[in-house]
Amino acid sequence: MSEILKQHIVTSALALMIFLLVGKLFNFISYTLMKERIIAGQQWDLNICCGKTDAGKINADIVKHARIPNFVLIKDIYNLPFADKQFKKVLCSHTMEHVEKPDLFFKELRRVGETITIILPPIWDVFAAFNFFEHKWIFLTVHKTHHSLPKYLPLLFAGHVHKFFGQRFKA
Repeated sequence: MSEILKQHIVTSALALMIFLLVGKLFNFISYTLMKERIIAGQQWDLNICCGKTDAGKINADIVKHARIPNFVLIKDIYNLPFADKQFKKVLCSHTMEHVEKPDLFFKELRRVGETITIILPPIWDVFAAFNFFEHKWIFLTVHKTHHSLPKYLPLLFAGHVHKFFGQRFKA
């Protein structure tokens, strides 16, 4: 093997390691630090996002992942079992990228809540934003929180991956 090829392999391996470390750091900042700070920043009347997080007076999801208080199992995210404007503050964290129809789900969130806060993976969190094993959509945003639905595109290859391997989270 030539010296040039060896140097190219070493340089490529080093570049990949740096990319993975920086990507993991950005993911930790986005998904752990920023998400926890947003959730703890106020009391949420409805937390409809994760069956693992106690973040509201009512915690809801399509699957119960853990024992959390005041949990409501949701059967249909496009027809939530709550009255119009029942909640003042609604939190939807890391859910929109999983659903079949984000526009319809957001419309339903607006129906039941006065103020909607959506937490999304920003595109700088490459590991989360481009997670085609779990997500259907990529949201075109550098921000973590939103009160309206940002523009989004289908995540390339996600449909094929989901058909082949199955999708870990379905909504």
